Amino acid sequence: MVYREPEILVGLDLGTTKIAVVVAERDENMREPQIIGIGQAPSRGIRKGLIINLEQAVQSVKAALSDAENMVGFDVSAATVAFSGIDSTSVTSKGMISLGRTPRQVTIQDVERVIEAAQSELAVPSNRCTLHTIPVKYSIDGNSGIDDPLGMTGIRLEIELQSVIVPSSVIQNVINCVERAGINVQGLVIKSLASAMGSLTNEETIAGAIALSIGGGTTSIALYVDGRPVRLSVIPIGGDHITNDLAYVLKIPISKAEDLKQKLSLDPNDIEVETMELDIRGKQREVNIYEAIDVVRYRIEELFTEHISHQLSDFSVHMFPAGLVLSGGVAKMRSIDPFVSELLGFPIRIADPLDTYQMPPGRNDCQYASVAGIIRYMTNRERNPYRYIETPISKLRMGPSQIKGNVNKVRKKESRTSRNESIRSFVSAIKRSIKELF
Repeated sequence: MVYREPEILVGLDLGTTKIAVVVAERDENMREPQIIGIGQAPSRGIRKGLIINLEQAVQSVKAALSDAENMVGFDVSAATVAFSGIDSTSVTSKGMISLGRTPRQVTIQDVERVIEAAQSELAVPSNRCTLHTIPVKYSIDGNSGIDDPLGMTGIRLEIELQSVIVPSSVIQNVINCVERAGINVQGLVIKSLASAMGSLTNEETIAGAIALSIGGGTTSIALYVDGRPVRLSVIPIGGDHITNDLAYVLKIPISKAEDLKQKLSLDPNDIEVETMELDIRGKQREVNIYEAIDVVRYRIEELFTEHISHQLSDFSVHMFPAGLVLSGGVAKMRSIDPFVSELLGFPIRIADPLDTYQMPPGRNDCQYASVAGIIRYMTNRERNPYRYIETPISKLRMGPSQIKGNVNKVRKKESRTSRNESIRSFVSAIKRSIKELF
């Protein structure tokens, strides 16, 4: 028997407050990869999920990689990268093709054609590109909710696609940052999708759930219905807004405001003392705890009632019976779940990563859901390639002038070629999967 080296999977999460790296391995006897290490480092050069100082961001990535490599005992050379994708848009498009005058079975070529038809409805500006294209549902002869149409019989095939469109400059900066740190970018994933995959159970996605990750600088949202994401978005508001408000209202330094925020509970009944003394530049300063709680509650209430509720306005709350699953650093605040549940009127769960039992102590709570979710994203794409169609990383690396998107109607031929490359890659993967079955 020939021994094979274990396959190594690496995920890199570019956050506003921390950079995290997860390393997993899988040998030929393992169906699922096992997490063997997580590295992290403070994030510098990134604000609101955007790289604002490339050199500082590169050094932060190097520090997180070094931490992970020290834990696992070998060098890391490639990774799939999660990033916030500020100013990204989640767009729905539909496509329909005829299968003929008489009913027949749906083939891979038919799926390719209907995806192309749906993509042709998108209008992607030249300075943006499509990062993810996710089939939400298929319909055959008007019967909707079909998960996989291959082999089914009908005369008309329809599809609904969810496309995540991101500014090309954001993607270029992410790729440049990671590759300057010595890591080959194998793939990119929007953080809202990674966080959802790291925190939602299969039962929750099928029932209908909202995955919400509140990080240091951004809040990522993923809405799931019938097992598929129907919206992925990012809000440029996070825990740093709370910290800044505390610092401004209480007239204390940012570092002291951050420490205070981590000690507070959103339930005033949990407070044992009314005031707390802080050492500020060698002087004792007394702050009112109830005033601090009011500041935090107001900011979180604003986030949910004015921003997150806007993302839900096109959907009925009855579509999400599994409720809302919270992750990210802000989710660690005491009593945040009953407070948010009261605001929105449906159940809340604080999510530790689904693979938390594999993760090292101190790096296995809700703020590590997104980095753990990268590994799940990689394996899910591998297992079900038709669910997550990506623009090849080689195209994303080229820059906006060479990424024509999916619907350049002036240069139709070039657009169709660019469009079909990602479709062909997923079709080839399906063919390989069919061969393996037989």
